[in-house]
Amino acid sequence: MALRFIGIDPDTAGGNCPSVWVDEATGDFIVQGWEVTDGATLAEVEAESPIAGHEKVVRLPARMRAILQEACSGGATGLR
Repeated sequence: MALRFIGIDPDTAGGNCPSVWVDEATGDFIVQGWEVTDGATLAEVEAESPIAGHEKVVRLPARMRAILQEACSGGATGLR
């Protein structure tokens, strides 16, 4: 699998930060984010789409909107 890095949280102070990649072979999005553990948020998600045992719900900050849009358009911002 060849991943193309799109961008990282622009307010990052170092590693371990929300990031977005695109799988070059499939076009799938690979997202690193903060795992959602809040029960109320998970309940709202599960009300629309049950969470399978192999899935995690992650949160990305709103400031990464441009990075997600760039991933959808096929480009790469590389924002750091």
